[in-house]
Amino acid sequence: MTKKTWLITGVSSGFGRAMTAQLLAAGNTVIGTVRNTAKVQDLIDQYPDTFICEILDVMDVPAIHELVNRVATEHSIDVLVNNAGYGLFGAAEELSDADIDKILATDLTGSIQMIRSVLPFMRKQQHGQIIQISSYGGQVAFAGNSMYHAAKFGIEGFCESVAQEVAPFNIGMTIVEPGGARTEFRYGSAHVANLMKEYDENPAHAFMKMLDPANGLAPGDPARMAARIIESVDQPDTPLHMVLGSQALASTIATIEKRLAEYQTEKELAASIDFPAGE
Repeated sequence: MTKKTWLITGVSSGFGRAMTAQLLAAGNTVIGTVRNTAKVQDLIDQYPDTFICEILDVMDVPAIHELVNRVATEHSIDVLVNNAGYGLFGAAEELSDADIDKILATDLTGSIQMIRSVLPFMRKQQHGQIIQISSYGGQVAFAGNSMYHAAKFGIEGFCESVAQEVAPFNIGMTIVEPGGARTEFRYGSAHVANLMKEYDENPAHAFMKMLDPANGLAPGDPARMAARIIESVDQPDTPLHMVLGSQALASTIATIEKRLAEYQTEKELAASIDFPAGE
């Protein structure tokens, strides 16, 4: 792998931490953002010359612009990885206004603004790769995850559009859609709404079983997932959507096939509103 400079958000745990450790061990430079340096102090000590730790809350848009503008004048950013984010669980009725604002600001707007901030620099240097950590929940929806899906479906649409805009500048885009993994996303950082008893027997509360490690751990290995993401940067044929996890891929394919089958039944309806030929 060619040594590069990577800008990665949310490197204190999960995929961000795993990717950072692997990249630094291979001799790359990582500009990693955290909200608290305590969890990465070992990396700061071990890689004083190649690990640049920055404090950032991705909900703070001016701070995003300031950080990117500053580090991009000091380093040629080869790869941006939008990794910071968290899960929000609960029926739509159970969520507060603050819950909704926070997850959109973190999982959607934060990623959008990171991409917008780095694009001028990648465009001028005529190369770059953007890796957006999404989820197979950006294609497959489950009850009790409405706002998480809103953020992930949204960021995927944004990235698909931007990918077409920046391809002429030799800037690539990869949307990573992991399945369940043994990270803090599921077992530590997940936020649960104030649950209502009216939904106790509702599919919206099925996530409670998933969040309990006693019911079995997620199948995904964060270290292996991180390695596949890193490897994708040097591959010329990396797909726009990269699903990680056999269960996630099977669920994604089944969902898309069902969606396509439904659309195929609507040909007559869709055509019924067109002006007749010649009018």
